[in-house]
Order: sequence, then C-alpha cells, then structure tokens
Amino acid sequence: MPHIVNSPRRLATALALILLPAGALAAMATSGQSEGPLRCEIRVTPQAGMVALQAIARTDAPISGSYRFHVESVGGAGGSNIDQSGAFDAAPGRAATLGSVSLGSNGAGYRATLDVTAGGNSVRCTQRIGGAI
Repeated sequence: MPHIVNSPRRLATALALILLPAGALAAMATSGQSEGPLRCEIRVTPQAGMVALQAIARTDAPISGSYRFHVESVGGAGGSNIDQSGAFDAAPGRAATLGSVSLGSNGAGYRATLDVTAGGNSVRCTQRIGGAI
C-alpha cells in the first residue's frame, strides 16, 4: 500500500491537489453561458496562434430576436473594440450562431459580452479570454 494512504493528512492534501484543478476547469468550461428557456453562450476555440469566439443562442421554442456581441481588449498595449449585432431566428434543439470573431492569442486579454433578446426575454453572457485573468 502506498505510504500516502497511511497518512490521512497527506491523502487529503493529494485529493485537494487533484480535485481543485478539475473544479476550476469545470467552472471555466461553463462560464460564459446562461440558463433558462433562452440561453446564450460564448464559445472559445483556440486555433494556431489565434482564438475564435462564437456567439451562440439556444432556445426551447422557435423564436426571433436580436443580439449584440461586443469584444474588447483588456490590458496590454494597443486595443480593439469589435461590435456585431443584428436579428436572428432560432429553433429548439439547435445552436444558432449569431456572430464570430478571430483574435490574436499572443498574451492579449479580451472581454466578450453577448446580449440576446427574444420573446420578451433577455439574457447576457460574458467571458474573459487570455491575458492576466
């Protein structure tokens, strides 16, 4: 039997070191999402030296609405502000891609905000990407 199992304190420390990063990863994977009959998500996908952001809407019933997708750089030199907006239609069980943007991922940090309004409901998703978060 490994020596670590004989010491409850070491075992607890080892479990904490294993479970803490897993919990943090789960929190990162679900941040940038909302819940309810109208939901939004900012999907982050790393690509060769870049990062792609997609503004996504999901719904439990067919809807029409509008969105605003805003991405701004935070910290570092230079800056960028990107705004996308418009009307959309969404069907249940299918992700509706509302907008997308590709950004440099060389240490830059970004803050993305997605506002979705449809069927009398409004939701907001936010996501921080890269940089010193």
